[in-house]
Amino acid sequence: MKMNVNIRKGTMEDADEISALYDTVNDYFEGHTNYPGWLKGIYPIREDALNGIKNGGLYVAEADGKIAGTLILSHEPEKAYHGVEWKKELTYEKVFVIYTFAVLPEYFGKGIGTKLLEAAEKAAGENGIEALRLDVLEGNTPAIKLYEKCGFEYIDTVDLGYGKYGLDAFKLYEKLI
Repeated sequence: MKMNVNIRKGTMEDADEISALYDTVNDYFEGHTNYPGWLKGIYPIREDALNGIKNGGLYVAEADGKIAGTLILSHEPEKAYHGVEWKKELTYEKVFVIYTFAVLPEYFGKGIGTKLLEAAEKAAGENGIEALRLDVLEGNTPAIKLYEKCGFEYIDTVDLGYGKYGLDAFKLYEKLI
């Protein structure tokens, strides 16, 4: 049976539920392989959701009457993105960077992530954006497989400055729109 998933922009009314989603995901990763390297209370946190909502770039995937996943689209890259040779040289007004891409563990493998990435691509096309870019911790195999399946191409591996958390190598991916 196909799951009915609705993708929409997040609102301030969603902040509590998104914050709880972040905590649920972080709690899950504390007891399992922490593929993204996220740390509860550090990233992602409620403030990330609030900023994404304020900037108009936070999207949620609703399934079964609740928020099952979320991501943030931003024009602000990490500093390390600037020293990289991307497939196409663009100003960041023409790029969406995907941040804080999270899916509730009970929805892993059910297509929520794919639908969120498809929505990001649709939003990009509607806004004259020419590329989607993102970073992913080098060992985050599930996310890397999803990104590659959805047409993202590996560009480079960089240090984003999170070494104090033991997070040194992040793979950069890009999808041209």
